[in-house]
Amino acid sequence: MSVVRESLNYEGFGRAVRELAKTIADDGYEPDIILSIARGGVFVAGGLAYALDCKNIHLVNVEFYTGVGTTLEMPVMLAPVPDAIDFSDKKVLIADDVADTGKTLKLVHDFCVGTVADVRSAVIYEKPQSLVKCEYVWKRTDDWIEFPWSVEPPVVQREGQILDA
Repeated sequence: MSVVRESLNYEGFGRAVRELAKTIADDGYEPDIILSIARGGVFVAGGLAYALDCKNIHLVNVEFYTGVGTTLEMPVMLAPVPDAIDFSDKKVLIADDVADTGKTLKLVHDFCVGTVADVRSAVIYEKPQSLVKCEYVWKRTDDWIEFPWSVEPPVVQREGQILDA
């Protein structure tokens, strides 16, 4: 990973999601469901859902990053895990903010395979080392990305968590 940081503000994020949606639409892909990977994928999924006129959004919580540059050994789906039967024979678009290692996307992609009619992935950023090569990418980079929702520390501190000031 380079030491260069790319900052995406809310205005730039809005443009990025709209351009990503246009790429998906131009490809002729019309998802029945947008499956958001929480937390960063929630923002992407919401924007794509409006732009692609898809009202069926599901959420999957995956824990992998534990801090800046630190991860669990493998990503883990957290409860409540969606019921795969809800996705039967549907075209599913997995939405996330970044495909960094690709491990989170792979976990969710593998969860869908064998149940859905078609599964594709859309991200704002994809890094070269990602295990998953997404069908829809706004920008490829090796830089550390500062998203508008994660550059500031939380406004509250949860019990047992230490916040960097």
